[in-house]
Amino acid sequence: MDFSLTEEQQAIFDMARAFGEDRIAPNAQAWEKAGTIPRDLWDELSELGFGGLYVSEENGGAGLGRLDATLVFEALSMACPPTAAFLSIHNMCARMLDAYASDDLRDRYLPDALTMANFMSYCLTEPGSGSDAAALRTTAKLTDKGYVLNGTKAFISGGGYSDSYIVMARTGEDGPKGVSAFVVPSDAPGLSFGGLEDKMGWKAQPTRQVQMDDCLIPAANLLGTEGQGFKYAMAGLDGGRLNIAACSLGGAQTALNATLTYMAERKAFGKTLDQFQALQFRIADMEIELQAARTFLRQAAWKLDNKTPDASRYCAMAKKLVTETGSRVADQCLQLHGGYGYLADYGIEKLVRDLRVHQILEGTNEIMRVIVARQMTAGQ
Repeated sequence: MDFSLTEEQQAIFDMARAFGEDRIAPNAQAWEKAGTIPRDLWDELSELGFGGLYVSEENGGAGLGRLDATLVFEALSMACPPTAAFLSIHNMCARMLDAYASDDLRDRYLPDALTMANFMSYCLTEPGSGSDAAALRTTAKLTDKGYVLNGTKAFISGGGYSDSYIVMARTGEDGPKGVSAFVVPSDAPGLSFGGLEDKMGWKAQPTRQVQMDDCLIPAANLLGTEGQGFKYAMAGLDGGRLNIAACSLGGAQTALNATLTYMAERKAFGKTLDQFQALQFRIADMEIELQAARTFLRQAAWKLDNKTPDASRYCAMAKKLVTETGSRVADQCLQLHGGYGYLADYGIEKLVRDLRVHQILEGTNEIMRVIVARQMTAGQ
């Protein structure tokens, strides 16, 4: 059993890490204040192949596995977790086009998705259906002019920012079998957006409601076949859970790195903080927790790449463990900075705010426990 990264995997991580240090980290606080991310950043990331990380090479993507992709998101999150997470959402949408779209739909939307000229958002959650996603109420009715969509999606990263949206809507019976997926361009008639949400964290990532009032799209914008949308959505979430866990890992690692630097410089009672044994115990515990989380995350990603029967359970377990570990470590790092940790200039409080939502999105951590328990008790 080999736990080391291959030379290629290490090169992927190093490339993403270097880009993050050079282009993202110096601007992260400014983007947070602005409430948006400059579009030219995606142009630069697409040149690295990051617009279609796990889109097949046959369709122009990088063709990376899920383990390889987690390395990208961990590395980029060391610079700014919400920026990396935003990229993850786009990649999930691009992969859905790659896997399920008709040739016509793929040809119209995927090439620009790979360059991120077509930046994409994912629309599943609604004001009245969060964890119970299959209870969604947005409808799509086929007419002689195309599909007409009505409904509202909530907490949409990139709402009013992205160029197109993959929208889950009901075309049939209640429950998951009545849900279909559609590609909705930002200029579709009847599509509008709510006000910018004022969030605790992820402030650089614009979040709005996506509203559809008799929103008309071509019939050919159906993704795959009717009634399969929920299946497509859930398939994408396994990888999304790994990615958001990787974002927690990268952010927490940056917090710990900054804390070690601070403790080596800050003096109290005649010696630097890193010379106090009680504080050494705390940083040792954080290092142990992060290394354990990293190993578990990569095991889950390996299982997803190899399509093992328990892959979904491991993705759920990893998502819960790593996101909770990341938040706990970031919070402890803030504490070790004392009052300085509470100041924006040091960047630690931003990490605490940014990482907290990772326990909620891509399926709440409570739902992760439900997934694990159901698989544990199946057949008992």
